[in-house]
Amino acid sequence: MSERIIVAGGGIIGICVTLSLLEKGVSVEIIDRDPPASGASHGNAGVISPWTCVPQSMPGNWKNIPKWLFDPEGPVSVHAKYMPKFLPWAIKFLRAANETGLPAIGDAMSALNRPNVDLYRRHLDGTGSEHLVADSLYVHVFRDASAADLNKLAWRMRSERGTPMEAVNEGELQELEPALGPDYKAAILLKDQARALDPGAIGRVLFEKAMAMGAKFRQANIQGIVTAAEGGWNADTDVGLVHGDKLVLAAGAWSAQLLVPLGIKVPLEAERGYHLIFREPGVKLNNSIMEHDGKFVASSMADGVRTAGTAEFAGVNAAPDYRRARVLAPLTKQLLPGLNTTDTVEWMGRRPSFPDSLPCLGELPGYPGLIAAFGHSHYGFGMAPQTGRVIAEIVTGAAPNIDMTPYRIDRF
Repeated sequence: MSERIIVAGGGIIGICVTLSLLEKGVSVEIIDRDPPASGASHGNAGVISPWTCVPQSMPGNWKNIPKWLFDPEGPVSVHAKYMPKFLPWAIKFLRAANETGLPAIGDAMSALNRPNVDLYRRHLDGTGSEHLVADSLYVHVFRDASAADLNKLAWRMRSERGTPMEAVNEGELQELEPALGPDYKAAILLKDQARALDPGAIGRVLFEKAMAMGAKFRQANIQGIVTAAEGGWNADTDVGLVHGDKLVLAAGAWSAQLLVPLGIKVPLEAERGYHLIFREPGVKLNNSIMEHDGKFVASSMADGVRTAGTAEFAGVNAAPDYRRARVLAPLTKQLLPGLNTTDTVEWMGRRPSFPDSLPCLGELPGYPGLIAAFGHSHYGFGMAPQTGRVIAEIVTGAAPNIDMTPYRIDRF
């Protein structure tokens, strides 16, 4: 195929799109203002679950919002000055918690996540970094044993989509994860999945693989995307125009800004997440751990124990508030009493989130050659390999093997 494709965005989505396009013989240039794989996917919790099918907005969640907002250690924060801009998105988010619509959302999430472990391992094969994806359980831990109820809606959604699960008691949990504190009385185990030992390193390794396969990378700030007089699309950057026959928009939380001049407005929020790395932790986890009450994930990685979580709404360009990272230290200490908390690294990233937890994927109506690949919410790392495969099929004129209707940009 002689077409030249611009991929606007060098995060894990853009990298996986590029790899899948290269496999089809397409010429690709990635453009990003930042180094590759340095955005949201660099700092996530590292969970690679084929069974991700439960959206952020679920029936009954609204009851917890006041408690979360007024708790300085709670999982959600909204900056007061940002509240007027946030409310329209929040209303759409609450409306997405419609039980009648949940099966379709669950199916659409599942379609993007189901092959992720196999696809990551295929992409890493031969790189020398295959070890960065390790077999793992996803262990959801509970202080209240009665809360580990497989009959609740979220667990039923997983069960209906084939998730291998098991509820275990306190003794079984302590055998599985000896570093956990005694407050945890039960757990639900999600089986047959994996975890990343260094999410950022996986992105960098796959980027280097793409470069070795012939992709190009231009570090530049994309200020706009415009149709080209000769056909195709131009990325208007701070170092000049870059032309492509087609353009894949994979710019994460900044994607919505680039669409506004085209008359396209979408409810995309920069849902800021924080992590804290304990570099000399003194303890080790064998699996990915989800703390049910605190809504954060802890995992042992190459650089220590990483705790990732929180959702902060303040706009895409607001400066980080690292107090949101530091609140993770006492919470993680409660989870892991033996944890050394004296040597930490703070980080913040911007999740590109739509109210229904689904991304926008596919060619934009009325804009031939402009293809959306953004808005993966909390799930970009898990959804990236399948997103790459689907977008490559769309770019090359093939029919994707999944229903693309749930990801259309005009669904709101």
